[in-house]
Amino acid sequence: MEKWKSIMEALLFAAGDEGLSKKQLTAVLEIEEVVVAEAIEELQKEYKKKQRGIELIEVAGVYQLTTKKKHAAYLKKLVETPNHSSLSQAALEILAIVAYRQPITRAEIEEIRGVKSERPLQTLTAKVLVKEVGRAEGTGRAILYGTTKEFLEHFGLKNIKELPPLPEKEDDEAFGEEADLFFENFNQTFEEIK
Repeated sequence: MEKWKSIMEALLFAAGDEGLSKKQLTAVLEIEEVVVAEAIEELQKEYKKKQRGIELIEVAGVYQLTTKKKHAAYLKKLVETPNHSSLSQAALEILAIVAYRQPITRAEIEEIRGVKSERPLQTLTAKVLVKEVGRAEGTGRAILYGTTKEFLEHFGLKNIKELPPLPEKEDDEAFGEEADLFFENFNQTFEEIK
């Protein structure tokens, strides 16, 4: 039973807000529904009798791991506290690439940068500056990324067309000044975000 409870806890954690039904747990664990029900009941009891910050609840036939209501004040503080992590150079580069080349796949971003970009892209997605905007045609149907409304808000843009134009040649001084101003504002805004 301890093994099933442990696996079930991991599955419920991974499922997040969506939770899992008894039927789903039974199918994944490949055990009888009676055993699943018993494991759920035991987990619920364990969470109640120990000083734990989470509990196992049932909502609309789905089981979820949730935080306890008595900790709501602390959770509210956490949400209201500004995030102090700034974006890495890699994340800033990817954000610029996505902004100018959207919709774009991760493979295309990596081709431009010449290095893997999965983690910085996840960071940008978590900060809601980049989002999935569709799927590419062809084999594998890669995720296409684009900027979000929050990206526009952070940089004070009405739409993506307000980005400074990319230079046609590197010695374009007018672009250089405009781009410098944009990237200066870009970095300043990210300092404010953190």
